[in-house]
Parts: sequence; structure tokens; C-alpha cells
Amino acid sequence: MKAVGLLSGGLDSMLAVKVLQEQGIEVIGVTFESPFFGSGRARRAARALRVPLRVVDITEELLEVVRRPKHGRGSGMNPCIDCHALMLRGAAEVMREEGAAFLFTGEVLGQRPFSQTRGALRLVERESGQEGLVLRPLSAKLLPETLPERRGWVDRSRLLDLRGRGRKRQMELAERYGIEEYPSPAGGCLLTDPAYARRLKDLLEHQEEVKRRDLEILKVGRHLRISPRTKVVVGRNARENEEILRWEEKGDLVMEAEAYPGPTCLIPGGGNERDWEQAAAICLRYSDAPKDRPGRVLCHGRWEGTVETSALPPEECEPLLI
Repeated sequence: MKAVGLLSGGLDSMLAVKVLQEQGIEVIGVTFESPFFGSGRARRAARALRVPLRVVDITEELLEVVRRPKHGRGSGMNPCIDCHALMLRGAAEVMREEGAAFLFTGEVLGQRPFSQTRGALRLVERESGQEGLVLRPLSAKLLPETLPERRGWVDRSRLLDLRGRGRKRQMELAERYGIEEYPSPAGGCLLTDPAYARRLKDLLEHQEEVKRRDLEILKVGRHLRISPRTKVVVGRNARENEEILRWEEKGDLVMEAEAYPGPTCLIPGGGNERDWEQAAAICLRYSDAPKDRPGRVLCHGRWEGTVETSALPPEECEPLLI
């Protein structure tokens, strides 16, 4: 018997694999990646567990879900219900391709107040079209029987009844199964990060066509919104300056203070020409250029030239920060 499991790389998903392997189930892991979360933890877990892993990029589909979540969002821009349903649909495709019989996850009933209630778990199954096929080994005894249990593919009596946010039983199980290395239970999704969520919300409000580059650059530097068409991304150190240049595309405008150390500033798409002087003033504000006299800012990309202006005062910069 073969099953496909959603493997996040956290302890719960690793334990779910072990519980089913103990019953002789052949496990194939699947994980998902996007600019909001990576697959590194899952890859490490798969190597430790010695299970094959399928990695699926869901950036395009997830971005549409983030824009228009059917079931709302959490505290940030995280549409957890819709995202989990999307992942289960993706896992179901892998299940069919691999000839597996059912799906499983490492979810624990009540561990997350929004997405791991009984109602939320049922809703995710229904939205994904996988009702009855999703086994949650760690909390199975507290949930309705699934098809794998009813058909005897899995022995329900050997499944678990974990509930809530406590970790004591998981730690005991990790020791029993010889799992020595696993990440902390903190979430790894940037959609729950307040700073990233603010920037993403701003991006979606001002830009209809969003590319992967636009999502990646939200992770870097300070972001200041001058006007609906003009946003300035300001590097905070040498590493971020290099990262900003790495994401530069044709049509962007890059600014740097002349003759003084300071940030690399990027205006994605070039913005509005009427905002360039203010953008240059922002560039001078965060550079080492003197603030008591005008300075020069070098521009390249969409326009090659020099802007001479004075640094924008801090009290005028602050309201522009996203």
C-alpha cells in the first residue's frame, strides 16, 4: 500500500511518516514551494527519513489565492484554508501519478486555532475534492474514520489522538522513532510576517501583473511608496545592495549617491518621471552624503543621468515607508 504525505519538514509531518511506515505503508513525500516559503526543510526531512520527495512550485496558483481568498485570511496575508486546499489538490495529482491509494498530513487537531479545527479540516478536504481520502495519523482517533481506515488499509487502533499546542508527546515520539534533528515549530510562511504582508498588500493594490521578481524583492531593503506608480526599494547594507541589483530588470531605474557610500535604490518599472527627484532625495537621505547641502544622485537603467537635490528630511520619509 502506497500513500502520499504532505511533508513540511517539521516534526509533526515527520512523525506522521513514521506512524504509517510502522504499519508497512510505502510513503512518498510531497512539498510545495513559492516565494513565500521554500522546500529546504522538507528536503532535509526526506533525506533523514529516507523517503522520496516530490517538490511542486505553486507560485502562480497561490498568488491568485492570495489575491482573492475564498475563505479569508489569517493575521497577515495568509489564506490558510485556501492554501491548504490548493496543496491537497496538488498532492492528489501526485497521488494519481504515483499510483498511491490515499493522502496524509501531519496536522494536529487544535494546534492552530484558525486552520486546524474540526470544521477547518473538513472544509479543506471538501474544497480540495479529497473528502475521506486525507488521513491525519497524529489525531486520527479524534476525527471521523477515513476511507483508508474503513477499508483496512490502515489500522486505526495504532493511530494517535494528539490534540492542541503542547509538544510533550511529540518530543517523546521523536525519541522513540530516533528523530534527533527537526526544526522549531515556528511557521516558515512569509505571508504571516507583518512586514512582508504589508509590502505584499501594497504591491497587489498598485500592480495588476505581478511576477516572481516582484515577490522576491519584497524581502529586501526598505520600501517607500511615493505615488501609485512609484515605489523605491532602498538597500540597507552591501548585501542588500547586491541583492537589489540582482533583481534589476529592463525598464527599472537604479539610483546611487555620487561620491558617498550609501544605498542602491531601485524603482521597479521606472515609476513616474515626476517622482524621480523625490526618489533621489530618499537615496541621499539614507546615504552618507551631507544633509546640509544639495547632493548628486547617479541614475542608470531606464534613464541615464544625474539628479541634483537635497536629502529628504526624516519626518518626510517616515510616512512613505511601507
